[in-house]
Amino acid sequence: MSRWLLLSGAIACEVTASLSLKAALDHPLLYLVVGAGFAAAFAFLTAVLRRGMGIGVAYGIWAATGVALTTTLSSVIYDEPLTAVMGAGIALIIGGVLLVELGSHPARTTDEVTT
Repeated sequence: MSRWLLLSGAIACEVTASLSLKAALDHPLLYLVVGAGFAAAFAFLTAVLRRGMGIGVAYGIWAATGVALTTTLSSVIYDEPLTAVMGAGIALIIGGVLLVELGSHPARTTDEVTT
C-alpha cells in the first residue's frame, strides 16, 4: 500500500477522532470512536514510517493537515469560528510543512542534472 495512502488514512482517523471528542461530551459512547480513531491513526503512521518516509515529513504533514481539516470541519459541523487570522495561520502551517517536505530531498548536483 502506498505511503501516501497510509498517511491519508492516518490523517482521516486522527481528524475523525478529534471531531468525535467534542461530540462525545454529549454522547459518551463516542469515546469508543475517539480511542479507536487515535489508535488507528498511530497504526497508520507507524506503517508509513516502516515504508521509509521520514518522521519529520510524515509527522509534519499528518499534524498540519489534521489541524487544517479539524479546524475547517469543526467550523462546519459545530459552528465554531473560522477567522481570517486562523486561515492565515493554517496557510503558514501548510507552507512550513511544504518547506520541510521540499527540504527533505537532497539537492541534485550538476553531474546528476547532466546525466
